[in-house]
Amino acid sequence: MDFLPALSAWQWALLLAVPPAIVALYFLKLRRQPLEVPSTYLWQKSVEDLRVNSLWQRIRQNLLLYLQLLLLLLVILALLRPGWRSGELTGGRYILLIDNSASMNATDVAPTRLDEAKKQSLAMVDEMHSGDQAMIICFSDVARVEQGWTNYRHDLRQAVENIHPTHRTTSIEEALRAAAGLANPTRTTDENQKEIRPAKLFIFSDGKFPPVEGFSLGNLEPVFVPIGKQTAENVGIVAFSVRRNEQRENQLEAFGSLQNFGQEEITAPVDLLLNGNGIDASTVHIKPGETAGVSFRLGDIDSGVLELRLTQADALPDDNRAWAAVNSSRRPKVLLVTPGNEALEMALATSRVGEMAEVSQAKPAVLTTPEHQRAAAAGAFDLIIYDRCQPTQMPRANTLFIGAIPLPSSETTLVPANGNTPPGNSTNASGGASAGGKTNPVAAASGTGWSLGAPVVYPQIIDADRSHPLMQWLDLGDVDIGEARPVTPPAGGTRLIDSNKGTLLAIAPREGFEDAVLGFEIYTTDKEGEQVPNTTWPIRRSFPAFVYAVLGYLGGASGLQTGETIKPGQPITLKSDTPIDELTVRTPQGLAETVPRSQGGGFHFNETGELGSYEVSAGKKLVQRFTVNLFDPLESNLATAKDESIHIGHVTVVGQAGYEPVRQEIWKWLAVAGLAVLLLEWYIYNRRVYV
Repeated sequence: MDFLPALSAWQWALLLAVPPAIVALYFLKLRRQPLEVPSTYLWQKSVEDLRVNSLWQRIRQNLLLYLQLLLLLLVILALLRPGWRSGELTGGRYILLIDNSASMNATDVAPTRLDEAKKQSLAMVDEMHSGDQAMIICFSDVARVEQGWTNYRHDLRQAVENIHPTHRTTSIEEALRAAAGLANPTRTTDENQKEIRPAKLFIFSDGKFPPVEGFSLGNLEPVFVPIGKQTAENVGIVAFSVRRNEQRENQLEAFGSLQNFGQEEITAPVDLLLNGNGIDASTVHIKPGETAGVSFRLGDIDSGVLELRLTQADALPDDNRAWAAVNSSRRPKVLLVTPGNEALEMALATSRVGEMAEVSQAKPAVLTTPEHQRAAAAGAFDLIIYDRCQPTQMPRANTLFIGAIPLPSSETTLVPANGNTPPGNSTNASGGASAGGKTNPVAAASGTGWSLGAPVVYPQIIDADRSHPLMQWLDLGDVDIGEARPVTPPAGGTRLIDSNKGTLLAIAPREGFEDAVLGFEIYTTDKEGEQVPNTTWPIRRSFPAFVYAVLGYLGGASGLQTGETIKPGQPITLKSDTPIDELTVRTPQGLAETVPRSQGGGFHFNETGELGSYEVSAGKKLVQRFTVNLFDPLESNLATAKDESIHIGHVTVVGQAGYEPVRQEIWKWLAVAGLAVLLLEWYIYNRRVYV
């Protein structure tokens, strides 16, 4: 409550002198004049007046006095202009963006941040004036228009109430694009008529998203309504994985990482569960803002779902649990297609490789057979190594090409690197020179963004990407190469080995699979048609290590079949060992989703919004498991946006209340009350005179 006085000091002095004057009038004694009357009715009253000899008389109970004083009090209060500041919508067109990402499930604002955002949104809808329009958009890492432009409050309220929490990460860019597209003016049939009607953009969020770069708000006027407390504290699991012990092959180990996003040191008890049953427990001490690890020795587990659970309740339950799937152990199937490669064949024939994978070998002519084509299209192999040859079409498997590159999906021609055309096929029209001077269409062809450059002689390896699993622990400084062709990967590819004359090894994704290309041949053909070594790599220690890395990374022969972990909402490509048209995915809530084979031959599953473990089945056979975990420090750090502001393009939007502050005054009501008191006083006075 505040006051805005309407009078100056001397005016207030005159006004405040009126009440004492009124009271004084009631103390004055009446001076009566002698008057003869025909009755003795008034004698008693006259005698009472004669008893008072002083100027003042004793005041009596008088209702009129109280009414007059009350009237003056109301007038004084009205002139003081009492009031308060409240919220009120102004503008006429509103867009309400409501954040329903994982961090909005935090309970630092009861019951949750999302519920508070919906509550404020509903209050704003209720304050809309007649004729105002609004739309409702909810967003996490994707945006959804819950209600388009309307002035019906019932529809707007229903849209807000229908917004449900998610476990997804936060990105406001898609929501801003949707709002701008629906609010900013568009070109009409009449080039001279454009409706330019600015709209206010209310963003109900905790601000847990990165700054939006390069976005123009146009006719949108942003208002950021921060939800949550900057002092909110939370401890979350930011990583969880399972791998084999390096010293003991039959020993599994689970590793978790917990981060303290609060301001105080905490002791966090954690439990480890296998298929829902507790098997171990530990306690972690974490300092403010730091990360601490926890590890468990598990023994030998063939398959199952491991869960790491933080048993201490905090403001965000989404990051208190994490899952890792262990699938049934199996040896991946690897196919080597080569016209002859003694070094590679010997490396794949060792007993260690036999334990890691099931390796088979074939000549390039097998690639044209219907049996192989059906098997490759059905995903019968986990890895296919193409040595100086290409398939008729890309398989549903990871690949390693040696001296060749992947084909486009529409390519149907097989051409071995020796220039001979297999039976039933014609030579590819694209030509190029091989090391032996013969035509080598494979080396010249390009597809899916891959290409090989002109031949270079004696390239020197100068750098390797040691962070990639294929290149870890490899020392290539002693490797000599006779002739190579620099590799250019497609967009999104990674260069793994660079030389002074170009890239020699690269890898790139393809519809859920990965293709690696080695730009030099291990063996080449001389002028007499004999195979001769093209590099000293096979006699170096790094060569068998590279073969093991290829089997482990591209073939999946890591010795432990761990299920893939993705973030909520992220799509995943599933594989099947059998030629089946559909898979069944069972979600953590127990719902069964049917996934048909796509046109490209894979199984693409997008309904990954729930946290937990998913089971993939082909018929009644369990094929694999994968898990969905939050693992996002930005979501787990519950402290609201710094300085309660967000950045959109070049605009900094400072947080404020949802409504614009408007002063609400009550002097009009006080004036009406004063008028009522005046009428009551007039009525009582006249009635007394009449009586």
